Amino acid sequence: MSDEPLPLPEVSRHARAVLDQVGTVIVGKREPLELILAGVLAGGHVLLEDYPGLAKTLTARCFAQSLGMEFRRLQFTPDLLPADVTGAFYFDQREREFEFRAGPVFTNLLLADEINRTPPKTQSALLEAMQEQQVSVEGRTYPLPAPFHVLATANPIEYEGTYPLPEAQLDRFLLRVSFGYPERVEERAVLQRRMARRREQAILEPVIDLTTLRRAQLAMEDVAVEDSVCAYLVDLVAATREHRSVQVGASPRGSLALLLVARARAAMAGRGYVTPEDVKHVAPAALAHRITLRPEMWLRQLDPAEVVAEICDQVAVPASDSLPVYQGTETGGGAPVPASRPDPDDPVHRYHQGVGR
Repeated sequence: MSDEPLPLPEVSRHARAVLDQVGTVIVGKREPLELILAGVLAGGHVLLEDYPGLAKTLTARCFAQSLGMEFRRLQFTPDLLPADVTGAFYFDQREREFEFRAGPVFTNLLLADEINRTPPKTQSALLEAMQEQQVSVEGRTYPLPAPFHVLATANPIEYEGTYPLPEAQLDRFLLRVSFGYPERVEERAVLQRRMARRREQAILEPVIDLTTLRRAQLAMEDVAVEDSVCAYLVDLVAATREHRSVQVGASPRGSLALLLVARARAAMAGRGYVTPEDVKHVAPAALAHRITLRPEMWLRQLDPAEVVAEICDQVAVPASDSLPVYQGTETGGGAPVPASRPDPDDPVHRYHQGVGR
């Protein structure tokens, strides 16, 4: 039973419950929170890049509590060593043999706090863990617990004493998310909730457990992507390689990231199919950190997310409901495999078909 995917309506219901729970602490940031949860459901890692004091660490802790995940926080500093992340072998004098002591990376949700403050040698200690879900120490490989996710924080305005993440490591993050400053009403609500709580830390009860989370992640494979939507997704990524302001565009890994997160967003909305709006909505968070702007664009302080948003406005949006080719026929012939097709009465579907415009 634990290996069976959840029905998509249940995924949507659980997602709303988790977001509502986290929203009792993190005020007014529903859209960034949805992106983070979509990244987790898609099985990826998320980089939270924003100014200090905007609840990045608190957000990671709230999600860990609400999702029933084991949580560890690792403060990245200039003197942190790779063994401080992965663990190392220690000599047991009583047993007279070496034993492996696991590092903080052996958890379900690792908060890599201020990841750009540690040298590249230590940053690279996370590469294998993030990509392969395992750690290799002294020639031995140790699998990480499932699910395993990294939520890393970075400060975009401090350059002294920091080590910018190389493109190879940025590419390991499924999404890059920012919160921004709250509105005055939202900031006042933060103060009021802190006074009502009568303590500094916010403690949330789990909404789901690890088994349910894993089944929800498996359900992402049941979300269909119609052929024209898949082509639209590829067109968006290809456009990042041809844009006048971009020196290096997104790789095929960017296409996969866009696909996975768009599926997760559709599932969170209770749909069994991806719409172009799903793709457009997650494109800046999924692609902006995967492109390299031309040097003159950096001098103009152009935000890569603005480039991706411009590309989304320029690439034509499809309108079709044909059967995805990858869901054609079963092995050895036979009847077509049922696809999760759009509901003709769905307002989003009617919009794509031009009905009621």
